[in-house]
Amino acid sequence: MSLSPVLVVEDSDEDYQATLWAMQKLGRSDLLERCTDGDDALDRLSDRARPWPKLVLLDLNMPGTDGREVLAFIRSTPFLRPLPVVILSTSASERDVNTCYDLGANAYLLKPVNFTQYTEQLRVTLDFWLGLAQLPEPVEST
Repeated sequence: MSLSPVLVVEDSDEDYQATLWAMQKLGRSDLLERCTDGDDALDRLSDRARPWPKLVLLDLNMPGTDGREVLAFIRSTPFLRPLPVVILSTSASERDVNTCYDLGANAYLLKPVNFTQYTEQLRVTLDFWLGLAQLPEPVEST
């Protein structure tokens, strides 16, 4: 059985590095897998030979295929639909928040600028999704 990664879809090297540092500071050993853009995420999520992610942390505003399109793809693809998707965005736009929930996001979080706040936000998010929530098993191929 392969380890299920937390899939981080993030185009910003700085934001991804902050996630790595926060994970280290929190003492978390979860396997992280990064996609640097929406197209990479679509390819990764479509590859059924790869381990099913246990959680998707999805940046919203990326060049090309953005987070909204990735989220719509996940929710329209039967074997991906159960995946928990948490949006991490700098956008506080009510329109963005509403659109993401309409598309089926499980949560929408603002990326704090302060590293200590980001670390705490990541701790709470991972504690909930990977510790408390009962997550779905991958849907088998038919």
